[in-house]
Amino acid sequence: MSSKEKPTLGGTRIKTRKRNIAAPLDPAAFSDAVVLIYHDNAGDLELVAKAIESSDLNFSRYGDIFFEVVFIGGRTQTGSVKSDEGERHSYSIIDCQPNREAILPSVVYIQKILRRKPFLIKNLENVTRRFLQSLELFEESERRKLAIFTALAFSQKLSGLPAETVFQPLLKDNLVAKGIVLTFVTDFFNEYLVENSLDDLIAILRRGKMDDKLLDFLPPTKRTTECFSEHFTKAGLTALVEYNEKKIFEVKLKEIKEVLTSQVTEEINIDEVIETVKQQVKDAKLPEIEVVRVIWDGIMDAVQWSGKNQQQNSNSVLRQVKTWAPLLNTFCSNGKMEMELMYKVQMQCYEDAKLMKVFPEVVRSLYELDVLAEDTILHWYRKGSNPKGRQTFVKGLEPFVNWLEEAEEEE
Repeated sequence: MSSKEKPTLGGTRIKTRKRNIAAPLDPAAFSDAVVLIYHDNAGDLELVAKAIESSDLNFSRYGDIFFEVVFIGGRTQTGSVKSDEGERHSYSIIDCQPNREAILPSVVYIQKILRRKPFLIKNLENVTRRFLQSLELFEESERRKLAIFTALAFSQKLSGLPAETVFQPLLKDNLVAKGIVLTFVTDFFNEYLVENSLDDLIAILRRGKMDDKLLDFLPPTKRTTECFSEHFTKAGLTALVEYNEKKIFEVKLKEIKEVLTSQVTEEINIDEVIETVKQQVKDAKLPEIEVVRVIWDGIMDAVQWSGKNQQQNSNSVLRQVKTWAPLLNTFCSNGKMEMELMYKVQMQCYEDAKLMKVFPEVVRSLYELDVLAEDTILHWYRKGSNPKGRQTFVKGLEPFVNWLEEAEEEE
């Protein structure tokens, strides 16, 4: 072999690597083809669905564009929700009349498409999120149609539309500030509740992480409980108003209990704790009964339990009662509040197995510390209305009650 010749491998074939050549993108042609299917079938969604199923169009590549055609009748312009140049049809969701009878067929149609082409679920989510984030670009009547569609989609349990896809995109500051979001969700709530319960609606809101943030739908300048109640009452949604008021009330109770438990655990000066609770109660406008309940819960939540040692647990509870009796005494200002405290102690001892036997001792301690009056204890013993654990507790309290009655006779 000449020194100038290059060495070769005899009998070996060298294969060149094939390159994946991507097919050119042609979204306009895809959009026009889908629009043509609508036209060929005169907007009959049953026939359109069948034609879609049998077509060889590339839905996996152009899924977003397909749903643009479904929603607005054609492909959207870049950065807009308006139709781009090209063919469009007049059987879209925003071309329907703004009522459930006109829009429901589109929901059923999409459900059929998703059953046959489940890979399009993500595309529906993408387009829905994009349109909801761009609500200000739609006309008012078009926004109402989208709200009705969304409500019906949840009512029909349409695949590919998780609650967070709907509610989170709505919280754009500009949409909320203009009141667009408030109008949208009002239409949504009203439409959804036609065939579903408030509990169903709350479940959706909870999945969308909005069940305790309903005020966030209101513009910042109107973000108060009063404005919320006024708006949704006028919209005929009094059940939602009542739910929101209850939710806010529960949040306030939770906040008060957490602060109280923290102060009790840290053994803050009791006078300071009393003033803190008084101020929180005033700010939250809580009823007296709820105050007594939340104080007891806060005190008991701070108890350091010791596993299964019954005597140590009993001692811990009695020590806590003795330490914080002045706090209880401040808010148990009459017989009605004392009776409420009795019922609260009864319920906790009934629900917590380790406290079943400590009920008589707690009641006696509260009596000796001037939190519960003799009349309150005797009334509970003779006529108490809460049946939970009552037979056991009455029997346990009997010796103490006998002592009270004997003392009363001697006097």
